[in-house]
Amino acid sequence: MVHLMKRWSDLCKPLVVLALATALAACGSTNSGDQTLGWSPDKLYAEGKDEMRSGRYDAAIKLFEKLESRYPFGRWAQQAQIETAYAHYKQAERAQALAATDRFLKLYPNHPALDYIYYLRGLISFNEQQGWLARLGGQDLAERDLDAAREAFDAFNQVVTRFPQSKYAPDSEARMKYLVNSMASGEVHIARYYYLRNAFVASANRAQNVIRKYPQAPATEEALYILMMSYEKLGLPDLRSDAERVFRLNFPDSTIARTGLGNSDRRWWQVWR
Repeated sequence: MVHLMKRWSDLCKPLVVLALATALAACGSTNSGDQTLGWSPDKLYAEGKDEMRSGRYDAAIKLFEKLESRYPFGRWAQQAQIETAYAHYKQAERAQALAATDRFLKLYPNHPALDYIYYLRGLISFNEQQGWLARLGGQDLAERDLDAAREAFDAFNQVVTRFPQSKYAPDSEARMKYLVNSMASGEVHIARYYYLRNAFVASANRAQNVIRKYPQAPATEEALYILMMSYEKLGLPDLRSDAERVFRLNFPDSTIARTGLGNSDRRWWQVWR
């Protein structure tokens, strides 16, 4: 029996060696296909930037991921994460871009490039809002929210309040002003939607939100008018009189007061109309 077992062991040894050699050959074949093996961090980064400039963002992301995995500590990993977030942004991959910036903020809360990271977060959501607006066409917005606009506003606000000397602060502030008008107009559109469908409690509530949250926005004029007319429809004369007094005081030459709401085809996002 011992002799048989030894014989079997001797027969198996070549098979084990052969299997091991095959596995090593496969590994060698796989590794030899990676042209980046042996590249310095400078070269990995430079090649990634070249791919970005050429618009090949998927290829750039792969290179930056390799850069981070091979040099996980220090400035190379940090820069690779920043570039990865930007590449996802350029690819219009909002979820991945925001996740990359979230990760960076958690790992490096005191990094000198935080102003840029918050600015990039703002751009990611701002452009998402813009793309969303472009896709709307004639769809109703009553059941839609303004999350992307709010998230963009919050991110730009971080730049303006925490990094007032940042080179990104002026543009952040300008975008915040646009977003305030955009969000206010969005809320007014929803208030108008409810009012034209005789949902007067809902229209009054939406109009009040605009007046309270965006008192300086141009859309406040229409919000006050909707609030006044909603109170009238609800049979609340005292509240209607209060709303009208504020409306006349702030907008004595209002066009809406003469024409009414009508069934305007103007969408809330068409702020130029």
